[in-house]
This record gives sequence, C-alpha cells and structure tokens, in this order.
Amino acid sequence: MAGPLGIPMLFWIILGGTMLVSWLVSSTLKRRFNEHSQIPLRMSGAEVAQKMLSDAGIHDVKIINTPGKLTDHYNPTDKTVNLSESVYNMRSVAAAAVAAHECGHAVQHAKAYAWLKFRSAMVPMTSFASNMMNIIFMISIFGMFAMRMPGLMWLYVGCLALTTLFAFVTLPVELDASKRALAWMEESGIGASMEQGRARNALFWAAMTYVVAALSSLAMLLYYLFQMFGSHDD
Repeated sequence: MAGPLGIPMLFWIILGGTMLVSWLVSSTLKRRFNEHSQIPLRMSGAEVAQKMLSDAGIHDVKIINTPGKLTDHYNPTDKTVNLSESVYNMRSVAAAAVAAHECGHAVQHAKAYAWLKFRSAMVPMTSFASNMMNIIFMISIFGMFAMRMPGLMWLYVGCLALTTLFAFVTLPVELDASKRALAWMEESGIGASMEQGRARNALFWAAMTYVVAALSSLAMLLYYLFQMFGSHDD
C-alpha cells in the first residue's frame, strides 16, 4: 500500500511514530527543565561549570555564553564549554545539571575517554553522510526513487547506516557525561539530596532524546534494508 509520492505507507507510519515520540520526549524535557529552573541554587551555571572543571584539575577549557535555549554543548576542537544564556546566568538546579553535564564531556576529553574519541573521529564522515542523504532525498522527490536508481538508494542506505552508528556511539558518551556530572554534584555537596534527585531527573529526560534519535534512526535503516532486499526477491 503506497502513500503520497508512491512511498509505502509503512514509511509514513514509522516517520509519524518517530515524530510523535520525539515530540513527547522533547516536550517532557522542556517541561522538566522549566520546572527545575524554578528551584534556586546558590551558584550560577557558569560558576558550577568553573568549579567542576577546577575540581577535575582542568584549567585549559573556557566557559562561553552562547545564544539560544538548550544549545549547550562541549566543543573538543577548541576546548570550550558552551552554555546557553539561560544556563550560563541562571542559579537553579536545571542550570547546574546542564552545566555539570557539559563539563562531564570536558572531563571525558581530558581523560581520553574512548567513546568520545571515536565519536569525534566520526563527525566529518557523519556530516558528509547527512548532507548526501538530504541531496538524495530531494532527488527522490523529483521522481528518481529507489527502483529506478538502486545504486543511489544503496548510497542512501549506506549513509543512513553511518548516521545510525553515530547516533548509537553518542549514547554512551552522553550517559557517561551525565554519570560524571551527578557523581561530582554529590561529592561536591553543591545541592541537597532532593536537588540532586531533580538534577538526575532532568538529565534522564535529556538522555532520552538521544535514545529516541538512535532507535528512530535504526527503525528507518531496517525499513530501507527490508525494502531493498525485498525488491531482489520479487
């Protein structure tokens, strides 16, 4: 059974289900972040980040205030912890959890954490694969889909396989960063036990966004593989 543009209905079911689950997790994350943003803490996100780096003996990483909301990330190339405007200045449990998580990546970098090194090495290839997928998808919309150009479709599947691998490699990196952040928050006594529990909750929902992305990518990869192998059986 085919849907719009002749694409099988199963594709739209997977795509729709993926978008729905992603929206639910993203909405929950934003709601939890807003809730935990109302719980005051004596230190701002930037101060939390500075203290965690100092406690870890890391003095060559800069803390930068970056525009946007939930745009926080660690850049291993220039060794910067980039905190969004709300996290950088906010004195709350949510800001502390996010700042500590990003510093967890800095600690991984300093300790040469294997999964982070592997993920960083994959970034150029994954970026290229993602761009190729966008180009192929645009070509498919204008009438040159899988069965007409199987070689192009296999290239798309190969690129999707690479981005799926990247999504799964990202999981241990993110989970470990949260683990390091929570362990430091407990050891440093930066917040009460109740506040640490809320920080754990905030980081849990942040991690779920990566889990959903990885599983969604895997589902799409399996769909296309079934389609390709199924076409050879006809």
